[in-house]
Amino acid sequence: MDIPDKNQHPTAAQEALDTLVVHSEDTQALDTLAGSDVLVPVPDDATEAEAANPNTVALPVLQQPDGEQTVPVFTSETEMADLLPFVSRYRLVPLGALASQWPTGELTLTIDAASPHGLTLNSDGVRTLLARPHG
Repeated sequence: MDIPDKNQHPTAAQEALDTLVVHSEDTQALDTLAGSDVLVPVPDDATEAEAANPNTVALPVLQQPDGEQTVPVFTSETEMADLLPFVSRYRLVPLGALASQWPTGELTLTIDAASPHGLTLNSDGVRTLLARPHG
């Protein structure tokens, strides 16, 4: 995998995250984010069939030091490589589609965790903020 230059222009999703750091209720930024594709690392224990199935996505769940379980997703290969350099497989998934199927419970979603514009949402936030109808 080629690691893109750190000085590349931010993606629309990254710009939306930057906006949300300052204005967490910005509906245009939330719509942009929900309409963006994100990179979802394929868990090491997922089979090739699971990794290739277009109808399901195996979610990589990371246990945080405080016991919280989170699913990391990324707006670019650079962001993913910064936090998870060992990831060899990922799926490109529309964030809104992922959010619309988000499980109930305490599972959180973290977007670009290692960056200054990183965003973590609890399960209710994922479903209410990102699973939005798109026009």
